[in-house]
Amino acid sequence: MEPVAVSPYFDTSSWDPRDVLSGGARMIPISTPRGEFRVWTKRVGANADIKVLLLHGGPGATDELYECFDTHFPGAGIEYYYYDQLGSYRSDQPDEPSLWDLDRFVDEVEQVRIALGLDSSNFVLLGQSWGGLLAMEYAVHHQEHLKGLVISNMMSSSRRYNEFADNVLMPTMDQGVLAEIKNFEATGTTEDPRYEELLMEHHYRLHVCRLPLDEWPDPVMRYFAHINPAIYVPMQGPSELGMSGTLEDWDRSQDLQHIATPTLVIGAAHDTMDPEHMRWMSEQLPHGSYLHCPHGSHLAQFDDPDHYFPGLITWLHAL
Repeated sequence: MEPVAVSPYFDTSSWDPRDVLSGGARMIPISTPRGEFRVWTKRVGANADIKVLLLHGGPGATDELYECFDTHFPGAGIEYYYYDQLGSYRSDQPDEPSLWDLDRFVDEVEQVRIALGLDSSNFVLLGQSWGGLLAMEYAVHHQEHLKGLVISNMMSSSRRYNEFADNVLMPTMDQGVLAEIKNFEATGTTEDPRYEELLMEHHYRLHVCRLPLDEWPDPVMRYFAHINPAIYVPMQGPSELGMSGTLEDWDRSQDLQHIATPTLVIGAAHDTMDPEHMRWMSEQLPHGSYLHCPHGSHLAQFDDPDHYFPGLITWLHAL
């Protein structure tokens, strides 16, 4: 694949000191076909050899789901960067639907990489869910800049993801509840509180975060509260049980063999994503490894940290 070109209007040699915030945070200017905007980043730690850029899920969600990394990464000596993508919580949120495009997000990640001074000697890209999709897409176009790649809780094919939802997840649900959920989606009434209530009880607590609902961590609650539907719905689709938006036909399964970067794929037994497919992905990658979280779901960093973090940190150190 040819690299996705970085905007020629992006000048990495200068940036406004006013964009430097407190506590290691910084607003990075991003050039887009609709003008220049800013995205929020925050560095934690210092390590010349391992610098992990975190790509959050969604699309249109936030990096708040990585706050639990603060408990594990600093003590392991890993430098890492929080980053809210354009349109997400702490970044600019332009009302420009044309910007919610996969290639433009790849271009954005490349601009962020350049601004942060990351390169193949230290740059590790870690993405979860939609962030994992974006990380794969970035690696297809720009793997020459990567030292390592982590694909967490994301399959390499939207079609296979939908098949897993159709053939494995949905048949195990109460079929009356499933019919009610699908009716909300078909009629465009997913803002009804009943829809969220049904999903929480019959899907989220089983496959997204398996902690008791009254014990869900604050970052998880804030993550859901801060999702930008103007991005999420057109790209992911209105359904929480599969992909039906502009990403519906996305598939990089045949391109995994061309990603030479050392790559860790993380799957979980109770995930919304098929863990066996993610194990298969690791076998297609020339330098792939697989980490399985036997007690985890889609947010395995929260409901199976005893497997997620030791495995991830050991792999990072091995780089």
